[in-house]
Amino acid sequence: MQKKVNIGDDYSLTRVPMSARQSLWSITIIRVGALATISQFILGAALGYGMTFWEAFWATMLGSVILQVISFLLGYAGAREGLSTSLLSRYTGFGRYGSSIIGGVIAISCVGWFGVQNSVFAEGIVQSTGGKLPLAAAAVITGLSVTVLVIFGFKLLSITATITVPLFLLAVGYGIFDVLSEHSIGQLISAAPAGEPLSMGAAATMVAGGFIIGAVITPDFSRFAKSGKDVFWMATIGVLVGELGINMIAVLLALAARTNDVVSIMVQTSGWFGALVVILSTVKINNLNLYSSSLGFTNIFDSMFNIKLNRGMVTLVIGVIGTVLSVMGILDHFVAFLTFLGVLVPPIAGIIVVEYFILKTYRKELDETREKGTLPENIGKMHPITLISWAAGFASGYVITIGIPSLNSLIISGVVYYIGALVVKALKAKAAGNAA
Repeated sequence: MQKKVNIGDDYSLTRVPMSARQSLWSITIIRVGALATISQFILGAALGYGMTFWEAFWATMLGSVILQVISFLLGYAGAREGLSTSLLSRYTGFGRYGSSIIGGVIAISCVGWFGVQNSVFAEGIVQSTGGKLPLAAAAVITGLSVTVLVIFGFKLLSITATITVPLFLLAVGYGIFDVLSEHSIGQLISAAPAGEPLSMGAAATMVAGGFIIGAVITPDFSRFAKSGKDVFWMATIGVLVGELGINMIAVLLALAARTNDVVSIMVQTSGWFGALVVILSTVKINNLNLYSSSLGFTNIFDSMFNIKLNRGMVTLVIGVIGTVLSVMGILDHFVAFLTFLGVLVPPIAGIIVVEYFILKTYRKELDETREKGTLPENIGKMHPITLISWAAGFASGYVITIGIPSLNSLIISGVVYYIGALVVKALKAKAAGNAA
């Protein structure tokens, strides 16, 4: 019989049993909500300000394909094993202590963005009330409200997304209709951009890099999928609606308004409905930020100190911390650091994919324990090859200027890890032969 899980725990340190798996709709609506955001809108506007419609379309397609491949591969592994990104990394090259590092990177990054987005959320509330509610009070209300939602886990995230995603898309549609009513779609598609030209490589990098952390933490949510097919459709629909759809709408707005500041335009033209766009956007993305952050922190304490914390209580603590920091305004200066953390993430995907799908070091143990609903007891330590591969991928993102930096770092880390693992295996075999 499946052990009853405490409220808020949400299988943070165990496999998600098949009895707890969710419908395709439940996981897909969360994925769409993660992509259909104001930040995605701003990204699309930046493309439309420096590119023609078709240039922006192909840049978005290129970046989206990269995200789709990464999301599906990691998401499939997460669904097959029923494990979050942090737990999965224990058996895919990073070991007990390496998974703690990954958990820390993801947790700090996500809780940081939670605070930043909470400031945006609070500002939207202030605008919708005509400035009657102080920003600090709004930030406390919004931060703690989202925290309470996330405490109750995946099911409530899905319910929230089911409500907010359609409303967000409706609000966006209203703003688009208002702005584009005086323009011909045909003319906009053939119009020249108003800003400085943007190269295809730079644009594709913006698209792929903008959601690369979201792609890497796909297992946090795909672990609730019933099959690999559901993961494929979740990732595909998310990209088509949230990435391609929102991006191209924002591109048209930027070409029509001749500016990249389409958010202000929507708020100004749509009034409180425009403010609703901002509010609903941040509710969705902040749910996911806080959820993944809580999973990362529970893994850290379990791996490093063998302390099994309840995810709900962890959520409450980091939600309060993120809220307090957003009220103090400290997080306004935190974005550069969070962007730096974002550069660290792509190599993680490269190493996990190579280990899980090609080298399969722990595949036998994972298969055997999956039948019992447990986890392998043998957790290796992080091998130096993993650190070398991670560093090589990270460095290549800065050094190699040709192509897409986020993709370069992912590929280089995967290749270095694969070659390094084979070399270590050959050396061990040789040493064993000499000893014999």
